[in-house]
Amino acid sequence: MTSNRMRYSLAARLGFLGILLACLVLSGCADKPKLPRLGSDASILAFGDSLTYGTGASEQESYPAVLASITGRKVINAGVPGETSSGGLARLPRVLEDSKPALVILCLGGNDFLRKLDPQQTRANLERMISMVQANRIPLVLVAVPQFRLFSSSDPLYEELAEKYRLPLENEVLADVLHDQDLKSDPIHPNAPGYRQMAEALAALLKKSGAI
Repeated sequence: MTSNRMRYSLAARLGFLGILLACLVLSGCADKPKLPRLGSDASILAFGDSLTYGTGASEQESYPAVLASITGRKVINAGVPGETSSGGLARLPRVLEDSKPALVILCLGGNDFLRKLDPQQTRANLERMISMVQANRIPLVLVAVPQFRLFSSSDPLYEELAEKYRLPLENEVLADVLHDQDLKSDPIHPNAPGYRQMAEALAALLKKSGAI
């Protein structure tokens, strides 16, 4: 009798743990930020610096151009080489007004890191841009940028912002590309295969988030 009770108690505990684990998995999946479905005629605004512009490759090989071909949506390349987060903040209102996008992909901060600008100001500028986009009721995807040093991973700033503002985040592709000499045109810019890898990662994120 005692043996049967012990087996029953163990089975009950294992069953409870299984249910708890399933709930945690489901809640984790449900907690991922989602994006509204993009219509076939929707436009995506790719906003950033030279990493968005496509320095190191041709215009047709930039990540926005490749992303457009993968997704079948119009992708507006609003990258300005050399731009800091302060410059992006000043430029964004006009670009949003002119382009009226259905989705924004924000990739900025690299030039702040290169110039060793105040990291708190970089954070504040990115937060103001995120808030501006969200105030216009436009979904936003954040692309993390690594510090430009040996074996640097994506700066934790981006993960913190993505969590705070409930944003889909591509947190790995740029760090991976910039660690691979075969995917770079110079120390800080991808080449055509590198930009394609960026576009493919972003397309996968958009699909996973429900946008396409």
